[in-house]
Amino acid sequence: MTTVLIATLLILALVWARRQWGGFTAQRPGDYAGADGPVFDLRRHLDGPLVCEGVIYGPFGRVTSRFHARINCTWDGDTGMMDELFTYSDGSTQARAWALRCHDGGGVSATADDVVGAAHGITSGPTFQMRYRIRLAEDLGGHVLRAVDWMYLTPSGTITNRSQFYKLGICVAELVATIRPADGAAQRELTGSTT
Repeated sequence: MTTVLIATLLILALVWARRQWGGFTAQRPGDYAGADGPVFDLRRHLDGPLVCEGVIYGPFGRVTSRFHARINCTWDGDTGMMDELFTYSDGSTQARAWALRCHDGGGVSATADDVVGAAHGITSGPTFQMRYRIRLAEDLGGHVLRAVDWMYLTPSGTITNRSQFYKLGICVAELVATIRPADGAAQRELTGSTT
């Protein structure tokens, strides 16, 4: 009995240590301060019409859905609106409207109808991290999940988005997507082309 208890405690300690220092949630915005590459500015890099494409993984690591989204962002100084329209591989759609506010020091706050309270984020170097609680639709159980989003800006202007969703401390879903200007402006900026 004592050996089983010690083994269980050791496994729990190893899981905690990996999550604390070696997993996706262990990264901090400060890890990217001064990193090579462009500095992520939401008002510049999340502006105008955007295209998002990605996949959602379930709790066992298999793809459970694919999606395409049209995003439109508008800014008035430090205040922005981001309208998202997702179309999933099963034909269903979902709309979300984010109200964004940029603060001094790279801080960002945001609200949306399915977000419980406010989301809080920060830009650091070529990254943007945001944490929030999101309520799933009733047909998906209406659960409230803790979300951790990371966006990584590439030199071409494309954004790679990775998000994980947790219930009772267990990762139940992961999203991986790319976001890019709908008109190909990022590629023109990289190549210097005017066509």
